[in-house]
This record gives sequence, structure tokens and C-alpha cells, in this order.
Amino acid sequence: MHSVLMVAAENGTFPGGKVGGIGDVIRDVSPALAKAGCAVQVVTPSFADVVGRAHGASQTEISAPFRGSLERLLLMDISADRNSGGVRHWVLDHPLFTATGRIYNDDPPGTPFATDANKFALFCAGVGAAILEGHFGPLDVLHLHDWHAGWLLVLRRFAPQFQPLQSLRTVYTIHNLALQGVRPFAGHWSSLDAWFPDLKVNRSILQDTRWPDCVNPVATAIRLADAVHTVSPTYAREILHPSAVEGRGYYGGEGLEADLRNAADQGRLYGILNGCEYPAAVETIDRSTLLGVADAELLIWVAARSTVASTHLIAQKRLGEWLTRSEPEVLITSVGRVTGQKVGLLQQTLEDGTTTLEALLELLGDRGLYVFLGTGVAELELFLTKISALHSNFLFLNGYSERLANAMYAAGDLFLMPSSFEPCGISQMLAMRSGQPCLVHGVGGLRDTVSDEVNGFVFEGENPQEQADNLLAEFARAISTRQHEPELWQRLSRAAKAARFRWEETAVQYCSHLYGPAPG
Repeated sequence: MHSVLMVAAENGTFPGGKVGGIGDVIRDVSPALAKAGCAVQVVTPSFADVVGRAHGASQTEISAPFRGSLERLLLMDISADRNSGGVRHWVLDHPLFTATGRIYNDDPPGTPFATDANKFALFCAGVGAAILEGHFGPLDVLHLHDWHAGWLLVLRRFAPQFQPLQSLRTVYTIHNLALQGVRPFAGHWSSLDAWFPDLKVNRSILQDTRWPDCVNPVATAIRLADAVHTVSPTYAREILHPSAVEGRGYYGGEGLEADLRNAADQGRLYGILNGCEYPAAVETIDRSTLLGVADAELLIWVAARSTVASTHLIAQKRLGEWLTRSEPEVLITSVGRVTGQKVGLLQQTLEDGTTTLEALLELLGDRGLYVFLGTGVAELELFLTKISALHSNFLFLNGYSERLANAMYAAGDLFLMPSSFEPCGISQMLAMRSGQPCLVHGVGGLRDTVSDEVNGFVFEGENPQEQADNLLAEFARAISTRQHEPELWQRLSRAAKAARFRWEETAVQYCSHLYGPAPG
């Protein structure tokens, strides 16, 4: 049996403990590993919702080196706060972790990741100290998630007091290679030298491939971890190549392809698909109910601020129109972060000067409705808001609600996910679980879960222009199939609903490929 400590920035087991996919993975794979026979523990930095409810939980003071002195942190056992599924959950509490009230912070362009890197460097030092003091008991595997946890491998390699951690097998999971947490070696309040001034390092092991005066925790983790893991097999192959080849419109190794190819050549790189939860009963609702849920959630968002945002005002107008007319004949849905990765292809300009999204809405027609739920980059939110103002068949809901997302998965006819790249993706699995065929870009985990004309529709292309054209062609084919070939559509829907990507299978692969032979 493996004894595993998961180290992550998010933990979706608890309200307020997740922003995206990392939190989902930590929440779902940990109990699956416990069922597979592993002794699993999870540690994250504190976040306000959990700490506020954790009074009375077991607390232990930890001392960790940071900024030339010893910083005091509280290690809190919060397993009893939720049904833990055989997993022991911890948070490390420190004022630095909850100062902004957010898990992640947006720094000015000139100082990317400064606030978060400062926080996660202390977090990693605290985790290392807690391991050495025996608070997690005997461990075999240290499983680190994304750049936030990569600083622990820096300390493990170069800090004398953390040398005993080298007896543990280390696994590093890449959830999104586009975010690398790069910071200067020195000369800034948020730099390696500022955090650990006595640390003597070999810069060649830590430095970024583009900015040699900076440390890259992702590059470091890829170079030093015993196993490097990506969250789908296709993404593991894609990242071995440069990010821009002859105008290709999706992302590859993000400058780290040489390090990743080296890991692959050494047999250290694994692509294992994330899973999905499959409850005994999946919610089924009609479109009118969905629109009612959207209306209720929108009112909550409006009430949260003293002024009404234009995007909410436009959404209220669109909802009011649809609530007083007959249901849309075709309902298209999207749920996801409003980022270049997710929305870039919809913003692509076509030969006639319109955008892909506008052309898609023209194909959909006045009796169809496209609902997009999400938040993200302000300029992309504004793009979607403007399109919603001009097109009555597009409803942009600028927020997030799990209740509303689940209603969209349950009520939609076709789920659209045209990501430029996608390490794995969970939204397409949740839509398929409800019997909703998906239209996706054939990259990363989307290729590994959606099969063209089997359980959905897949488009490809060598560059963004070609991808946009092919997206529109596939969308037209999907709408035509929905309207004119009902038997084929039902077959696609049944196949989508029957597809299974179980965490239990993912956990087995973790144990056999990532964690190595069980001790003893």
C-alpha cells in the first residue's frame, strides 16, 4: 500500500476550496486512490471558508524557514469537516494565505505571479517542515500539483534541512502548462533569494529557458521529479512539440518541450486521463426550468453589487425575452473560463470581417439559443457581452454557479467546447454524462473523450483560421443532424451518456505508473 501526500493549491472537497480543475481532481481522485488501497492525505494552503469552520480541529504549530527567519504556521486537520472518503485533509494556515481572500491573485503585467509565488513558496516550506516533523506519519510518495507545489522540489534538492525528503518518491502533475509561476532568482521582494536567502542553488537546474535570470518551478519539477504526469494521453504527446509550428493554433510545450522530451526519453512522462463522477441518477430538466434557474442566479449576482454591470443588464433583457416566448428549438451550451484558451477561436475574425461566434449564431438562427456561462479575462468578457447585446440568440451569463452549470449540462442539446488546447477538460464529460453530445476541437483530453460521429462532433485544423472554418462546418453538420436525422442524433446522445471515464480506473494507473511498486 502506498502512503501518499497530495500537495495542491486547491481542494474541491470543501466550499470555497477550488477555482478550477485542480480542485476537482484533488476532490475526486483522492477517495478513488483510498478505495484502491492507498493511504491518502491532502494538504493545501488555508482558505477563509475552511478556516472559519475549522475551530476546534486539531492544530499544530509548524516553524518553516522563510525570508531569513522562522515563520510560524498552523497545521490543521479538517478531515471531519466533510465526508472524507477515507482521505485525511489538512490545511496550513498563515495570514499570508488568506490576506486577499482569494486562492489566486492577479498581479500587474510587469510582476506576474508575484503575490501567489510569495504565498506558495512559504506554503511549500511549511509542508516540508511538517513532513520532517512527522505530522503526516510515514510517507512513500509526495504528489505535487502544478507550479504552486513545484517550490518544494527546489527545497528538497538544495536546502540542507530538507535533504531527508529525497527518500520520498516525487510525482509532479501538470494541469495547465500555460501557467508556470516564473519569478526572478533575486532583486525583487517576490524572488527565490528573498524567500530563502541562504539557499545555494545550481541555477541551470532551476532557470527558465527564456529568461535565464528567473527560476521556473514547472521546469524545475519536470527536471527533478521521479514521475511527470499530464492529465490526458494526447496532451502528453502534444507538449513534446513547440507551441507554435507553422502557425498552429494550439499550444505545445510552452517553451519546456526539450525538458519534457527528456522526461519522456527517460520513461518519466505519463499521460493518464482524468475521470468523472457518475451518480446513480443524473438530473433531467427542461429548457424552461433552465431559464428559470438562470434568472434566479442572475438576480443573486446583481444583488451582490451596488451597481448593475452591463453584462448582467443585457443578460436580464435576453432572459426576459426567452421567458415570455416558446422554448428554443435548439439549445447550445458552454460552461468554462472566459480565457483565450476557451474563447479565442470564437473571437477569430473570418474573411468577411465577422467573428466565428457571429457566424455560428447566424447558423443557429432565431429559434435556437446559445447559452455561455463563465468568468475570466475582462476584454473577452466584454467581447461576449457585446455579442449578446447584438444577437438575441446568444445569452452570456457572466458568473458561475454549480447549480446553473448542472442545469445547463442537463438541459442542453449540444455542448460546445472549442478550446485552442485542453490538457483534459471536465465540462465535456459532465455534458456527456447527461446525454448531451459535444462539439469539440480535437486536441488534448477532448480528443481522448469525444469521438466524431460516435458520441459527438470533432473539428481540427492547422491554424486558427482553418480551425474556425472547420468549427463552423461541424456546427452546421451538428445542427442539421439534430433537425433532420433524429435517429442518428439519439444514437449520439445515448453513446455520450454511456461513455465512462471513471476515477477508479485513473487511480489504478496512478498506482501502477506514477507511484511505482508498493513498499514492503
